[in-house]
Amino acid sequence: MPLVHLSDMINHASRHNYAVGAFGVNNLHFLKGIIQAAEERRAPVVLNMIESHFENHDFELLLPAVIAAARRTEVPVAINFDHGTSLASAERAIRAGCNGVMVDTSALLFSDNLWQTRDVVTKAHACGVTVEGELGYVPGVEGEDAKHHPGELTYTSAAEAAGFVERTGVDCLAVSIGTVHGRMKGVPKLDYARLAKIKEAVAVPLVIHGGTGLSDDQFRRLIANGVAKINYYTALADVANRRIKANIAGERKGGQNSPLSGVSDAVREEVERCIHLWGCSGRAAEVLAQCRLWHDAEHIVFYNVSETLSESEIATTLREGKRSLEAIPGVRSIRTSRASQHDGEYRYSLSIGLASKTALEILRNHPTYQRFANTNFWPMITDHIALDLEES
Repeated sequence: MPLVHLSDMINHASRHNYAVGAFGVNNLHFLKGIIQAAEERRAPVVLNMIESHFENHDFELLLPAVIAAARRTEVPVAINFDHGTSLASAERAIRAGCNGVMVDTSALLFSDNLWQTRDVVTKAHACGVTVEGELGYVPGVEGEDAKHHPGELTYTSAAEAAGFVERTGVDCLAVSIGTVHGRMKGVPKLDYARLAKIKEAVAVPLVIHGGTGLSDDQFRRLIANGVAKINYYTALADVANRRIKANIAGERKGGQNSPLSGVSDAVREEVERCIHLWGCSGRAAEVLAQCRLWHDAEHIVFYNVSETLSESEIATTLREGKRSLEAIPGVRSIRTSRASQHDGEYRYSLSIGLASKTALEILRNHPTYQRFANTNFWPMITDHIALDLEES
């Protein structure tokens, strides 16, 4: 299971002067193409789940497929929630299975961006989840995502970047030095001098949003000046669209899936090109050796209850507990079960699925959990056994 901590992956890239690609996953064709490219190039990769795309698909349905693909590949993978709109959406992404989050408050005043990002960091770090902040504003022009990034470009200040990183505790920082979301008009002019100053001012890896439209030389200069993660989606959408249009124009015979024939291959080819250009090729083994594997955790209690309690009383207690426990950071699922045949030592079980081992530690000490356990749960139990499990 080569799902790894996103912060470890990006820090490895930063230390070794290359950039990891964070490629937008919009459907299963994109997922297949990105994973195949990473496997072919033996490269680490970030699967980017972009919130604005949720208008077109069900996040909770797509993400399990993304997680399954990450866990069965042999190259290091991280799953990042990108351009979230609120703390609540970041918490939703963590519960669903992302191990990195980015809530975009860069269009706000510096102080508002700082405080809101710090709130995200507090909640996410409690679960061991990586947080990317953004300072400066990268607008959108023409691309699929342009409507979600209106307005004018605002460059990142090195001085503000230093204060922002120190006061928020973000693990990496997306900066604005001349790129845009979507497709660029004309030749992009990037401020490398500004980027170099930002690199000197902060101690975390830098991220570039809006990678589509840049030249090979521009990518190399970005990486040379501290960029360790590059977000990339619009160009993937463009190659997919060209393949679909060619299929339709060629009047291919077949069923309703014929227009989608070869889309995964087109995405794979573009991702492979980027991986090679950005210096990721052949890095999989060293990243796996130097990065922590991401382990889910589970807290399970097997128990019996007092014979004086009715099934409806038990169900009410558990239902109310579930509602309160779901709000604890890192809690992904809560499942209650009853033995279908009571021939074992325990008749009931409570299973709490958690984002990570860190989230398990938070659960044990969280006042909401302790209140539920001490006031409602333990008093109704006659005997029990509790297990903390970590994925192996």
